[in-house]
Order: sequence, then structure tokens, then C-alpha cells
Amino acid sequence: MWRLALAGIIEGMDRNMSVEGGERLLEELVGAGQLASPAELPVVVNRFAEAMGVSRAVVYLVDIQQRLLLPLVEGEPEFELDASLAGWAYRTGSLRAEEDHADGLNVWMPLADGAERLGVLELNMDTLDGLKLRRCRTMALILALIITSKRSYSDTIAQRMRTRPMELPTEMVRAFLPPRSIGTGRVVSTAVLEPAYEVGGDAFDHSFTEDVLHATILDGMGHDLASGLATSVAMAGCRNARRSGADLGPLAGTVDEALAKWLPEQFCTGIFTQLHMRTGVLRWCNCGHPPPLLIRRHRLLHKALERQPEPPLGLPASLAGTTRQVHDASLEPGDRILLYSDGVVESRNEEGEEFGLERFTDYIIRSTAAGQSAPEVLRLLIHAVLEHQHDELSDDATILMFEWQPPDP
Repeated sequence: MWRLALAGIIEGMDRNMSVEGGERLLEELVGAGQLASPAELPVVVNRFAEAMGVSRAVVYLVDIQQRLLLPLVEGEPEFELDASLAGWAYRTGSLRAEEDHADGLNVWMPLADGAERLGVLELNMDTLDGLKLRRCRTMALILALIITSKRSYSDTIAQRMRTRPMELPTEMVRAFLPPRSIGTGRVVSTAVLEPAYEVGGDAFDHSFTEDVLHATILDGMGHDLASGLATSVAMAGCRNARRSGADLGPLAGTVDEALAKWLPEQFCTGIFTQLHMRTGVLRWCNCGHPPPLLIRRHRLLHKALERQPEPPLGLPASLAGTTRQVHDASLEPGDRILLYSDGVVESRNEEGEEFGLERFTDYIIRSTAAGQSAPEVLRLLIHAVLEHQHDELSDDATILMFEWQPPDP
């Protein structure tokens, strides 16, 4: 069926390359792309690109650790994110073009679904004018949406984004994870988690309901299948309560009860937050976890969000007669909130030196001041944490950061 739809696209392209006809055919590309399997998608993209005057189109997806750009089809080269023009397009979210004497013009376009960076699209062509550029950008936007829709059920895409086998506890936890980055016009939330293939107990979550950003970080006891199960149950309990309209206190109570009922020998720490995007009011409940951090105007406000610690999740006996405390604070435009697991700051190098809270926050402040986007800041930071311990973390390391940036009144 997708081949018939594609045939109609090509025939229409040949018949009418006017602005109106081109835009209509881009719409038809959506239909052909939706009908194609992930393996057939590159064929759809290439045939459409050829009809548009582009000699070749190659889709590259970023790997789980955000170090490489890997081709969706085999036989194409891979690119290092920090040492290639393709990587530059991914890191900056900008188009990059270079002249190739053999192939004409080589253009790299970022593939992104909102705040979520997926990879890049490589296009080879003889010339590039304004109309063709517009159509190529639109094609990249359509392609990003199609990839996002297919990766939720496509093992092909999951396979292409991996560089080695993944352990079972990791597979289970990652099945629960949302996209790395989400965003609106008022807020961007982004997260990273390492080790990518052996993680057991850490997880993060973020989502939107109306005008509220919900962001969560969890750290399960241990580093095995049981800790992954505990984190997965906690995540499911959190989402179930949130989608039922529960406030933060009852939400944490739901997670307590779920862990106590199904995994009474397990517990985890965590922070549940809500950011009202219109007013900047932040509410949070800290369950035995390192306190959230507030960075304002390139400066860490020490202990600004530190409150009396609460017991970990899953220990309802110790909470008899009490309720979880919910705190609140008012943010200023541009504020960044950091949630992290202790594996980030407690990672040690060969000399026993911790990465430390000061180095952690200083890295974010300097990267932000240099103009890096929030997702790029965390990508660079988690790599720095890994390098500090020579890629051999002794504990899971998870970071979630969200930035409140309301539009000017």
C-alpha cells in the first residue's frame, strides 16, 4: 500500500512542482511514511527526496549514550557526535552544509520532535534554493514525527540505537522511561541516565497535564533485577496516581503502598515535583533523596530547596500516623531545577576523588553560560561524570533538569 501511495507522490511531483503542489505532496509523504515499516522508511524518504531534486537522503539516529550517529540502514558510515559536521547539526539543532566536489552539496539537518533530539538527516544535492530548503526542512519535521510514532513499537529502531547488548533489568526499566527531553513554550525538561546498558535501580519521569510539568527521579535499593522491579512499580504507582488527579502527598502514599504490597523487601528514594508553568510555582515531595538544586542567574543557591528529610518510599510502617510533606517555592524566569541521584556526585576516580557537588553544578553553570541548550548541557555533563570514573560507574547516575522560561509579558 505504501508503494502505491509513493507512486502517486512521484507522479504528482513530475507533473507539478509548483509551491502549492510541493506542499500537497509533502502532506502525502506523511501517509506513505505511516504505511511503511521502519525498514521501508528509508526507501520512502529517498524516493521522495529524488523527486524533489535531492540525489540521496540518509537517516541517522543518535545512540542511547549520545556519542554516535548511527544510520537507520546498514552500509552507511557512523559519525562521532563530537567530531563531525553531522554531530554539529545534532548538538546545535541547526542546519549545516558543505560543498563536496564529488557529490555537490552535502546538507545535514537535525531530526527533532519538539525538545527531543532524535538524530540527523543527510541530504546530497547539486544546488539549494529557498524553496527546496523549505521543503527539506518540512520533510525533516515530518520524518521526526514518523520516527517518534514508530519507535514505540519498532524493535528495528531500538536495535539501531544500541551499540551493544542490554541487560534484562535495564531493558525493563528503560521500557518505562519517557523521552529524554520534553518541552513547551514555557519549560524544557531533560534527563540522562547511566550506565546505559547495565542500569538497575535509577529512573526518571516527566510529563505534562494542562499547565503543569510533572518531573520525578527514583533510585531503587541495589543494582539487580529486584531493584529494577522496585523502580518499575514505583514509576507505575506514580503515573497511576498522577493520572487519577492525585496531589503530591497522596501520590507518594500510593507509591509507598504499592511497594509495601508487591515488594515488601524493597524500597527506593525519590523526588516528585510539580511546576505550574504559568506562575512558576514549584511544589515537591522529597522521599529520602538528595534535595533538589536551584540555579539562578548562573549561580547555585545553596540549600534553597533543602527541607527536613523524609523516609524512603516503601516504608509505610515508619510513616504511621504521618503524611508526606509537600513544599513549595516561587521560581524566577530562567531558573533551572536539578534532580540527581547520589551516583552522580559520589562517583570516584582512581585516586578516590569524588566528582562532587561543586564540580557538578559548576559544569552546568559554565555550559549554560556558553549558550548550550539544556539537553546538550546534560549530555556533556553525564559524559564528564563517566570520564571521571573511566566509564566504570560504581552506582547508577541519573540527572533530570528543567528550566522555567515563560514568554515575555
